[in-house]
Amino acid sequence: VNPGINQVLIRRAMGLLDPQPGERIADMFCGLGNFTLPIARLGADVVGIEGSQALVERAAQNAAANGLSERTSFGVANLFEATEESIAALGHFDKMLIDPPREGALELVKSLGANGPRRIVYVSCSPATLARDTAILTSQQGYRFRGAGVVNMFPNTSHVESIALFDKD
Repeated sequence: VNPGINQVLIRRAMGLLDPQPGERIADMFCGLGNFTLPIARLGADVVGIEGSQALVERAAQNAAANGLSERTSFGVANLFEATEESIAALGHFDKMLIDPPREGALELVKSLGANGPRRIVYVSCSPATLARDTAILTSQQGYRFRGAGVVNMFPNTSHVESIALFDKD
């Protein structure tokens, strides 16, 4: 898409997520591992979840090629049909990065439950769905909105990538 700006986005996301060695972190809608691999490089154990078996296989290959297989695992799940039970079955996560397509992550954020991660970094290409999902995280799931920013991933267009931070005690 825009490799130079993507590196800016990754650095910002890592700064907000603040992955630490020993933490277990979920990368939801992980794709090829754009965020999974940088999280693992910082020492956390990362579970990447994506809806496509082909993407999951390529993400695992990317992790192996970068020497990160020990700290990464990947699974296939339709996060648009997430339930509290399906998310709980993945185990507890200390933190979560969510990078959905334009439709957002409505069912996922509704499914986090009482044992949701203490920190969420949400990367979005749609300000409208980010606003919708922010309302759910803050009014129904007990998260505090800490701030947001914009990265101009698509210069000379009206499209931007937004990044938001949420915490809960």
